[in-house]
Amino acid sequence: MSSANAEVLSREPLSTEAAAWTKLVRITYKDPNGKLRVWESAERRTRPANSPVDGVGIIAILEKPTGPELLLQKQFRPPTEKVCIEVPAGLVDAGESPEQCAVRELKEETGYVGRVAGDGSGVSPLMFNDPGFCNTNLNFVHVTIDMSVKENQNPKPELEENEFIEVFSVPLARLYSEIRKLEKDGFAIDARVGTLAEGFELAKKWKLRDLM
Repeated sequence: MSSANAEVLSREPLSTEAAAWTKLVRITYKDPNGKLRVWESAERRTRPANSPVDGVGIIAILEKPTGPELLLQKQFRPPTEKVCIEVPAGLVDAGESPEQCAVRELKEETGYVGRVAGDGSGVSPLMFNDPGFCNTNLNFVHVTIDMSVKENQNPKPELEENEFIEVFSVPLARLYSEIRKLEKDGFAIDARVGTLAEGFELAKKWKLRDLM
């Protein structure tokens, strides 16, 4: 079943009391000049106690003879009213590290078995998705997928009843042009994917490889 078959039927106001996953908060703070100000913000209700992070975004690289490819997903997102192009992602469970969450979510959403990079670059700094609006944050986790492993020959996702995810991959060398094409085709581009693609494009434009 294609994610393109989904559609939004209605929109209506939602009180914080009735919301299951999010809440609105009123923040009073002092600006650099000492003046008291007020800020409206949204927060997730799902962050585990004592955890500094909400979830992970997974940069999963398929190791293919033709070159590395980035694993992506198509998933309908009601707030955008479009099918979004995303990296695999998910919320951390209580007592779970970002690395553990990434490996688990990758297997559940895509069926692939991955390995977190062990060269010190496996987990990104803590990043905030939209700090002017909410405190939601994540770590990127870098995962490689060995295509010679038996489990990765015919991966089978373990999706929940309310998840409808289409998995595909894009050669890293063509990521920016593919994202442009997908946008023209009517897909919404998740900021994590778009930022990653922009990074590759900047590296090409400014020949940063020569400086590394």
